[in-house]
Amino acid sequence: MSAMRKDRLPLIVAALALALLPFVLDVVGLPLRTAIDVVVFAIACMGLNILVGHTGLVSFGHGAWFGLGAYAAALSQRHWFSGDVILPTLFALLFVAVTALLSGALILRRRGVYFSLLTLALTALLYAIGYRWSEFTGGESGLGGVTRSAVLGVDLERDWTYYGLVAALSMVVCYLLWRFHRSPVGSVLVAVRENEERARFIGYATNRYKLIAFVLSAAVVALAGTLSVFNHRFASAEPLSVAFSGELIAMVVIGGMRSFLGPALGALFFILFREFLSIWTPHWLFWFGLLFVGFIVFSPTGLVGVAGRMIAPFRARVVEAAAMAGRTVVEDAGLPPVYRRSTAGNGGVLIAHDLVKRFGGIHAVDGVSLTVRDRTLHALIGPNGAGKTTAFNLVSGLYPPDRGTITLDGRSIAGLKPEAITAAGVGRSFQITNLFSGLSAQENLRLAVQARHRKRFAVWSATSSLSDVTTETAELIAFLGLSGIEPAEASSLSYGGQRLLDLGLGLATRPRILLLDEPLAGLAVAERQRIAALVKRVSAEIPVLLVEHDIDRVFQIADHVTVMNEGKVLVDGTVEDARTNATVREIYIGSGAAALAAGHRASAAEATPLLVVDKIDTFYGKSHILNAVSLDVREHEILALLGRNGAGKSTLLKTLIGIAMPEAGAIKLAGEETARLPSAEIARRGIGYVPQGRGLFAGMTVADNLALGRLARMTGAGVHWDDERILDFFPRLAGRWRTSADYLSGGEQQMVAVARALAGDVRVLLLDEPFEGLSPAVTEELFEAFDRLRHEIAMIIVDHHLDLALALSDRTVVLERGVVTWTGASQALKDDLALRRRMLWM
Repeated sequence: MSAMRKDRLPLIVAALALALLPFVLDVVGLPLRTAIDVVVFAIACMGLNILVGHTGLVSFGHGAWFGLGAYAAALSQRHWFSGDVILPTLFALLFVAVTALLSGALILRRRGVYFSLLTLALTALLYAIGYRWSEFTGGESGLGGVTRSAVLGVDLERDWTYYGLVAALSMVVCYLLWRFHRSPVGSVLVAVRENEERARFIGYATNRYKLIAFVLSAAVVALAGTLSVFNHRFASAEPLSVAFSGELIAMVVIGGMRSFLGPALGALFFILFREFLSIWTPHWLFWFGLLFVGFIVFSPTGLVGVAGRMIAPFRARVVEAAAMAGRTVVEDAGLPPVYRRSTAGNGGVLIAHDLVKRFGGIHAVDGVSLTVRDRTLHALIGPNGAGKTTAFNLVSGLYPPDRGTITLDGRSIAGLKPEAITAAGVGRSFQITNLFSGLSAQENLRLAVQARHRKRFAVWSATSSLSDVTTETAELIAFLGLSGIEPAEASSLSYGGQRLLDLGLGLATRPRILLLDEPLAGLAVAERQRIAALVKRVSAEIPVLLVEHDIDRVFQIADHVTVMNEGKVLVDGTVEDARTNATVREIYIGSGAAALAAGHRASAAEATPLLVVDKIDTFYGKSHILNAVSLDVREHEILALLGRNGAGKSTLLKTLIGIAMPEAGAIKLAGEETARLPSAEIARRGIGYVPQGRGLFAGMTVADNLALGRLARMTGAGVHWDDERILDFFPRLAGRWRTSADYLSGGEQQMVAVARALAGDVRVLLLDEPFEGLSPAVTEELFEAFDRLRHEIAMIIVDHHLDLALALSDRTVVLERGVVTWTGASQALKDDLALRRRMLWM
């Protein structure tokens, strides 16, 4: 099937369904008026799905627009357009669109559950008015006397003729929505659903886009209401009720809210269920409610998902390599011309003066001033908790400063919204990767490029028709070294791949200055070298403000260095100024990774295998990530799991803890099979897991995080870790015991993540990039804690800091594209650089 024909398949299916629907319903004994109801509800559900499925906004009161449309058509026909159909319909659509515009501007000020509750309140208010204002709306008796006269010589009194009109209008709606969802605005709505914060930080005023979706959704649902009132020749307050809005949501969910025609299928299912079950019981809604709950629990993708699972066994399974396996790097790809400037500025591009930001009693930033000059790489370094990321957040608009000024090329940007600051010329990446996870790598970058395009608010043009956006996206992909993985979902990329993509999103906004928050974190050594060189090349055209803990790399590439500590500027000058400052060395650099790795670490490993992995295969969708992986971990042994980005290391840890379910193979912990057990059960059997990114319970204190981690793991499976024992290993946490995890530095958060994984009874500790994003001094502190832990439990460590991982571990397993390529003593890789380069491609 050609791509164009596949793209238009929903329209073809809709046309065939509309042609066959009345005849199919006639066979099962349902009248033509029921077929009209099916089409009317299908239109309403597709209108609601603009918000629910495509934008991620759950409206509990969309029946209000159905009821308002019906009342507006009926009342306007009675009082102004007697005997007419067209003018009452147009009036109803205009009235609802204006009402939705005004109410949406208010309701969309709130997000999440508050948005949903406001829509619920709106429909409850309108229902009370419609039900009690008897003189105007007919109250509980309703409003009759609606007529269907001839339109352009066509008699609409005949049901067959009216069905033809309704079917034709539904096809028009299908076509318009098909065009809308493929347009730039449609693509932004999906981005809002996936990650509204990131959409704002690439330049989209998301509230405007949501308002467009809200008004369009209301107008489509109102059209369904007007068609319904002419079908039944009667308007009532029933569609304004909360129950009716709930039924609309149920139809959308049951049909499949991520599918274009799924909601229409849900409308058909609802009508058939109602018509046939009501014959047997007046309580049919009770059984429909149970069915709705069943779909929520067992098939969130609705009937479309059920159909897909039924067809799947009859389709040939497509197996692909891991997402990053297809990546090719074009070494000579230069920065696309559109990002270059012909001249350089003389003064500071970004000037921040006396910035202050407090969180409660914590002075995260306290009087910080810095100047970033054109075409320079300005490094902002300091220990964890120094306030570097908070300073980034002030400049980029995530937080407004409590005091101070920020100017970009002489224009004040302090306190502006993120999208306004991005439009002014500030692009940024995030410390924790911030992507549109459900979209492909190409779609992520395309959205960022499109944010600057003159057609970014277009609702008719297809996104794919913007050839200049396509060209710029392709050039950016080549420059970043992401060629070959364009179709891969962002969530399926390795952490290093996600880092690259996050950097690319900031660059794609065509910034006047680029803020990069730890762009090298989670990258393999060779990749660090390449990306550091890439960042340096970017800074030759676009000034870069860089936060990074790879201090050796920073000192190699930086033109200017600002050192922060406890929210203040400690040093602001050259690389040599920072390198030779005694205070900087004491609080930040420590003894250095080289000195730390050089020391001898006595092994505590025993001969008895504790964890045995035998020929494990793990898939992510079609991607074959782990291929017959086998290894073992012995009592009190530290095993390093190494390899390039995308090799499958994190997937193996997730397989061991049960997050990723293996399709084949065995995993035995202390002789007991754990493969394919739920994660909670595996944790109770003695495996602690520290995920990449820490995954702390935000808003909870250190004590609460540990208490929750211990709650279900007092099983006797391994060494028991109470608070006193944990604090012996991580004494710094004692002073933070009642502090919310949100307010801790990155290093302290990492300690809490490890402590929470230990809390309870543990045999094996899984560590995914434990040194990522940590200052050298904190890295040293954590390294020494792990060295002590080897005498208590076994550990598997995944980390791209090779010297530290090899110095800490007893043995190493090397993965390459999901296959074990080498197993041996870590000392061999540590001492033999030629072997390390051969085994690790570094």
